[in-house]
Amino acid sequence: MIPSPTVARAVELIRQANYMVALTGAGVSTRSGIPDFRSPDSGIWGQADPMEVASIYAFRHNPTAFFNWIRPLAKTILKAHPNAAHLALADLENNGRLKAIITQNIDLLHTRAGNHTVFEVHGSLSRATCQGCQAQVDGLPLLQKLTTSEEIPHCAGCGHILKPNVILFGELLPALTMHLAQQAAKHCDLMLVAGSSLEVAPAGDLPLLAKQSGARLIIVNFEPTHMDREADLVFRDDVAELLPQLAKPFK
Repeated sequence: MIPSPTVARAVELIRQANYMVALTGAGVSTRSGIPDFRSPDSGIWGQADPMEVASIYAFRHNPTAFFNWIRPLAKTILKAHPNAAHLALADLENNGRLKAIITQNIDLLHTRAGNHTVFEVHGSLSRATCQGCQAQVDGLPLLQKLTTSEEIPHCAGCGHILKPNVILFGELLPALTMHLAQQAAKHCDLMLVAGSSLEVAPAGDLPLLAKQSGARLIIVNFEPTHMDREADLVFRDDVAELLPQLAKPFK
C-alpha cells in the first residue's frame, strides 16, 4: 500500500527529527478497552461527578466513594493490553527515534508496551502512598485486591489509608515529573500529539511550549484541538491505525 502524502510527510518529519517527543492522552488507550473521561456517550465523567468521587476533598472526607468509583476502572486496567498505538511508540523509542513520552494516562500501558522514558504527569497506579506515614508501596497488589474486595486499603505500618498515586482534582501535579515534561517539550524539535484533546492544562499547553521553542508539531486526534492551526500536520485518524504506519519505516 502506497502511503498517502500526509503519512509520507509525517514519516519525513520523524526522519529529520533529532529529538522527538510524544504527548499522549486517553485516545491512545480506548482501543485497549479503557474509556476516556469526556466522550458524551462513554466517558467516565458521564457516569459520575468527578468532584464527588475523584477530588482530593472527596478522598479525604469519603474514601469509600473514591474506591467504589475506581474499583471498576482498576479491573478494566488490569485486564487491558497495550494496543497497536502503544506498540508503535515503543518501536519508535527502541529504534532511537522517540526520546520520551509525556502521558496524561494512568494506565501503565506505555511501560507495559516497552517504553522506558515515560513522564506520567497525572500520576499512575503503579505506586500508592500512605496518608499517615507517607510510606510508598507497590500499587499493583493494591489494585488486584481492589478487584476482589470492597475493603479500603490501609498501610501495614501505621494503619492509615493508602491512596493510589493518581492526581485527583484539587491536587498539584507531580513537580519533578512536570518539570521533566516541560524540559522535554522545550528541547524537542518534533512533538507528536496522539489521542489528546489538549483541553486539560498544564499538559495541554506543552505543544504550544514546543512550538514556541521551534519544534514541528504532528497531531493525531479524532476531534479538533486548540493547537490544530499551529500544527504542521493534523490527522483525524485512529491512533491505533495511524501510528503503526508512522513507525513501520524505522523498523
